[in-house]
Amino acid sequence: MSATPPADGSERPGRIMSGEMAEQPAVLRRILDEGAPGIREVAAAVAARKPRFVLLTARGTSDNAALYAKYLLEIRLGMPCGLASMSTTTAYGARPDLRDVLVVTVSQSGGSPDLVASTGAAREAGAITLAVTNNRDSPLAAVSEYHIDILAGPERALPATKTYTASLLSLYLFVEGLRGGDGAAAEVLPERAGEILARGDEVRTLAARYRFAERMVITSRGYGYPTAKEAALKLMETSYIPALSYSGADLLHGPLAMVDNISPVIAVVTDGRGGEALQPVLDRLRGRGADLFVVGPQAQVAAASAGFVLPTAGVAEEVQPVLEILPLQMLAYEVTIARGQDPDAPRALAKVTETH
Repeated sequence: MSATPPADGSERPGRIMSGEMAEQPAVLRRILDEGAPGIREVAAAVAARKPRFVLLTARGTSDNAALYAKYLLEIRLGMPCGLASMSTTTAYGARPDLRDVLVVTVSQSGGSPDLVASTGAAREAGAITLAVTNNRDSPLAAVSEYHIDILAGPERALPATKTYTASLLSLYLFVEGLRGGDGAAAEVLPERAGEILARGDEVRTLAARYRFAERMVITSRGYGYPTAKEAALKLMETSYIPALSYSGADLLHGPLAMVDNISPVIAVVTDGRGGEALQPVLDRLRGRGADLFVVGPQAQVAAASAGFVLPTAGVAEEVQPVLEILPLQMLAYEVTIARGQDPDAPRALAKVTETH
């Protein structure tokens, strides 16, 4: 997917985001070819220390990548895992006993003060600390005992795209390394990502349906839930459409009441157990006449109002999130362009968000 400058010589809005989305197959291949050996070494060193629990620390897009890691760690390793509340350390000064706890901090820039401070405090409290960043020279990498470079290259557009998928793949390889796996399931990802990104015209047509949407609901279950949260974030920060993300189970516990035939519902249907668990939710949504957009297998898309068929044949369920987000990144981009806005520079945002 690429952006062509307008004939008048001005730069097309969104050209940076478009270009960075297009880089993702190459970034995924770089991680597999160049980054995987180092990730395996880090994983082996951490596994040798036998952590008893994992805490994941992140903000924004990286928080959604961390949530993906939580599913991997709990499902693939059976390891207890939680998402850290940084304010307990940075605002309240709590110092929990973190001996033999693995603290994984995910951050594109590695520069947010609260991430650095909470990771430093965790290390002082006895934690095994790992930073997963796109900047090996960052303060976060410096304060952490171990570091994984996601090798995405410079990202200039404010909405994170290639650093998100790079974080997912790097975290997948790390978890596979912890369990002694070879990560072979990821080898198919660069080629499949290229196939998806080549379908930009298809997404552009779909985006026309949602140009005037006043809100969206995005839902999934299992490995697809982090994708739903990241898709909602991308839509909100680029197009300013209020996008609410829910686990399919949580959607049935009340929020389903707000679903009607006007506000679109996007369902991320992972091909596997997560998609099977989402099926009753899809049935309820169809029963309510929802404007249902599905990203997933052919059969699920065919039963929806609209959708994008994900090439999942031969793709393991646990790595499908790397692909699921791609059409939704493109959707956020195209909806934003259709609404006359610039996805490269959302209002009120900065590339490095300095929370404390």
